[in-house]
Amino acid sequence: MEMTNNQFFVTSVEKFVRWSQKSSLWPLTFGLACCAIEMMNLVAPRYDMAQFGAEVFRSSPRQADLMIVSGRLSNKMVPVIEQVYRQMPDPKWVVAMGACASSGGIFNNYAIVQGVDEVLPVDIYVPGCPPTPDAVMHAVLKLRDAIGTGRAHGGVMRA
Repeated sequence: MEMTNNQFFVTSVEKFVRWSQKSSLWPLTFGLACCAIEMMNLVAPRYDMAQFGAEVFRSSPRQADLMIVSGRLSNKMVPVIEQVYRQMPDPKWVVAMGACASSGGIFNNYAIVQGVDEVLPVDIYVPGCPPTPDAVMHAVLKLRDAIGTGRAHGGVMRA
């Protein structure tokens, strides 16, 4: 193949890495309650997260860089979610999906953690009970934009 026109693509390594990170988020599902049903809709044909490179929920934390915590987090699950988070490679991001994951929701008692941010560094909060798949997709798109511009470094960005 002969090139008639010399074309070059010039960028920095940092920009290339950020572009690749934002273009292929690998979510880890951590469905704890009813919000998990709405999270499952994200990969259905109607919402199609594949267009953003985040279509396959990983079953192993070692293959994921985005944890979507959907539902209420009980005190019994805290050691489990901490272990799963530690097993994820850096950089990693966390989305708190729904009122229960964001603030404990209507469960203001000793058994439920009053927000995932008491345990993990949360990057994006998605409101609602349960939030719509559109809202979760909007949060993922906001996270992608922040990763692409270098504002999100795992646990730093607050939206």
